[in-house]
Amino acid sequence: MPASRQSNSSRSQTLDRGLSALTTIAASDTPLTIDEVAALLGLGRSVTYRMIRTLEDHGLVKRDATGRLTGGTHLVALAGGVGNDMRVVAAPILAKLANSLGMTAFLVVSDGSEAVTAQVVEPTSTAAHVAYRPGTRHALDRGAPGIALLAGEAPRKSERVEITQARLSGWAYSEGEVIDGMASIAAPVVASDGSTRAALAVVHLAADIDSLEVAPQVAEAAQCLGAGLT
Repeated sequence: MPASRQSNSSRSQTLDRGLSALTTIAASDTPLTIDEVAALLGLGRSVTYRMIRTLEDHGLVKRDATGRLTGGTHLVALAGGVGNDMRVVAAPILAKLANSLGMTAFLVVSDGSEAVTAQVVEPTSTAAHVAYRPGTRHALDRGAPGIALLAGEAPRKSERVEITQARLSGWAYSEGEVIDGMASIAAPVVASDGSTRAALAVVHLAADIDSLEVAPQVAEAAQCLGAGLT
C-alpha cells in the first residue's frame, strides 16, 4: 500500500471534520448558523449538528440567543503554540498597552500558514473599543500581526514588500485586511535566543489611529515581552 494511502487510512474522519468545523466557526468574522457551517464544509446538516453538539459539550463552541455559533471559552487553551509562561508574562504588558492607548491589545502566534490570536486585553477606560476574540485566525501574510511574524523570519523570495519594510522598521501596519475599517499595528516578539515567538498588536478604527505615534509604543511593549521570555 502506498505511503500516502497508509497515512490517510490512519486518520480519523470524524475528528478531522470536527476540527474543520471548529476552525470554520472560530475564524468567522460573524456568528454562523449550523446550516452555514454545513454548507461551508460540504456536509449534511445532521452530521454537522452532532459535531457541533460535541464541540459545545467541551466548551469549544457556544450559541448565542439566536442559535448562531461562536468560539467557546475553552478555545483559549488551544491557542496554538503559546505556553502559560508567555501568557503570564504578556498579561500585564498587554494591559498597560491597551489602557495607555485606549485600544484593544492582543498576542498572536503562527500556526502553519495562519496567524492565531492567543490572548486579548481590552482597555478599561474607554467608552468604546474593538472587540476581538481569542482563537481568531487569518492568513499569515495578511494583517499586521501576520506580517510582523513573517518579518521576524529570514527573508523569503517574493515576499510582500510590507514584510520587508516591517523587518527594517521593527513594526507592521495594515488597514482593512482582517476587519473592514479597522487598522492594526504589530511588532514581533523576539526572545533572548533570537527566535520570534509571537507578535504583539493593537487594533482600532483606521480613521483614528496615528501609526507614527502608536507604533513605537507597540514595539517597546513587544521588546519588553521578548526580554521576559526564556
